[in-house]
Amino acid sequence: MKKFIAVFVLVLLAACTTQKKYVDFDYSYSRSGGLLPVYENLWVKGTSAHYIYERQGKKVKKDFKLTQNDLQNIETALSDNRFRMIEEDYNKVYDRVATAIIVKKGANSGSKSDASLIREKDQDRWNKVVAVFENIIKTNVAGESR
Repeated sequence: MKKFIAVFVLVLLAACTTQKKYVDFDYSYSRSGGLLPVYENLWVKGTSAHYIYERQGKKVKKDFKLTQNDLQNIETALSDNRFRMIEEDYNKVYDRVATAIIVKKGANSGSKSDASLIREKDQDRWNKVVAVFENIIKTNVAGESR
């Protein structure tokens, strides 16, 4: 019985530490939904990045390091495009892939999603912010997803 309890505690502790990378992050980029559902997530903490992609039975998981230039590009895109000032629309949109970005670090802290669309006047700025994250995925997960 003591061995069972020890194994249970060990498994519980291991499960708790693996979830930490999904909670403790500076930047988060995610895409999900659609008629053929896609789930794509990028979490960044410091220079460490964790990426997951799932679609139609295909799964990709990858951990990688970002350069200081990558981090600077993220911050520049957020600042130059006034991320916190981007306005979300409130229309209901169904059966489409939605993108969400969460920033927990610095002056650009905030959360935005195009699940209900982005206001037309802010769409170009939103696209520029999204492009930075997509470029990071493209260069670090070369051809493994999408």
